[in-house]
Amino acid sequence: MDNDYKKLTRSKFNRMISGVCGGLGNYLGMDPTVVRLIWLILSIASFGTGLIIYLVAAIVIPEED
Repeated sequence: MDNDYKKLTRSKFNRMISGVCGGLGNYLGMDPTVVRLIWLILSIASFGTGLIIYLVAAIVIPEED
C-alpha cells in the first residue's frame, strides 16, 4: 500500500547549509529561495530566534533518501 502523504525531509540536492529550507520549500510547493528569504527576514526580526529554530530543525528533520 502506497502512502499518499508528503513527508517533510531535508533536501540532499537543493541545499545551502543543511537542506532545511530546500526541504521545506519542496514540502510546501514553493521555491526554496523564497523560503530562505522569509526565514532570513524572520530571523533578523526576531533577534536570532530563527537561527536556533533552524539548528533544531536541522537536527530533528530527517534527510531525504
